[in-house]
Amino acid sequence: MAKLTLYHAAPSRSSIVRWMLEEIGEPYDVHHLSLSKGDNRAPDYLAVNPMGKVPALCTYLADEFPRAKLNIPIGDARRGVYLKWLFFGPSCIEPAMMDRAFPRKEEPRRGMLGYGDFDTLMNVVTNAVVKGPHIMGDQFTAADVVIGSGLRFGMMFKMLPERSEFIAYTGRLAQRPALARAEAKDKELAAA
Repeated sequence: MAKLTLYHAAPSRSSIVRWMLEEIGEPYDVHHLSLSKGDNRAPDYLAVNPMGKVPALCTYLADEFPRAKLNIPIGDARRGVYLKWLFFGPSCIEPAMMDRAFPRKEEPRRGMLGYGDFDTLMNVVTNAVVKGPHIMGDQFTAADVVIGSGLRFGMMFKMLPERSEFIAYTGRLAQRPALARAEAKDKELAAA
């Protein structure tokens, strides 16, 4: 039995973790959850995650398996920037996408939103990915898994603009063998 278990519902945020697991190269088991059948609301899964969501564990995986070089280690001056980008996806990009997909009745004040405003957010992300080839320059990290997954998802579902910088960045990420393996495994799971 593998040391790691992925509670997985594809496609969902757990696909980000599957890509990360493929990047670290450690064996892992998959416990498939059917969101449509409510597996994520069953008592045994709620004991794992009381929110009933399929969580992302990228920070833990990057730090726990340093030989994969997907983190910026504690003590490195770049760690703060790395952590900013690692959490930027779920704390800024995702909420902005949801606000675009499901508009509010009244436009909230910019200062009330963690991401400020959509256009500024898109410009900040554009400036980050254009410096590349990765968020942290030459080093591919877990931040690329998170940010890249968010951009790919957002463009696929037309919740984010298909800026040329985003297309170039996600195109570079699409060349990663681990992403190809994760996507192939999800296709197998969907076909089963």
